[in-house]
Amino acid sequence: MYQLHDDYNTRGHMAKEKEPPKKVKMPTALKRDLQNERKRIRNRSFKAGVRTVIRGLEDTFKAGDAAATQENLSKAYSALDKAAKRGVFSKNKASRSKARLAARAAAVVAK
Repeated sequence: MYQLHDDYNTRGHMAKEKEPPKKVKMPTALKRDLQNERKRIRNRSFKAGVRTVIRGLEDTFKAGDAAATQENLSKAYSALDKAAKRGVFSKNKASRSKARLAARAAAVVAK
C-alpha cells in the first residue's frame, strides 16, 4: 500500500482546501502602545504648529505693529481653540495662554 499525504482527502478524489490563516489577536497592551505612539506623533506636530503661530505673534509684539498683532492674535486664538478641542491642550491651558497673549497684545495696541 502507498501512504496518503496529510492534505489529501482520504474519502475521495480531491485534496483538502486549506483554510485561510486565522487572524491572530493582538494583545491589548501592545495595541494601546501602538495607538499611543501614533497619537504622540500627531500631537507633537500639532503643538509645533501652535508654537509657530504664537512665535509669529510675538514677533509682531516686538515690531509694535497693531494691525498685524490683531491678525496674528486671531490666528493664535484659532490654533489654541483647535488644540483644546482635539485634546492636545487642556481647555484651561488654552484659555490661560489666550488671556496672557491678549494682555500682551493690548499693551502693544495701546502704545
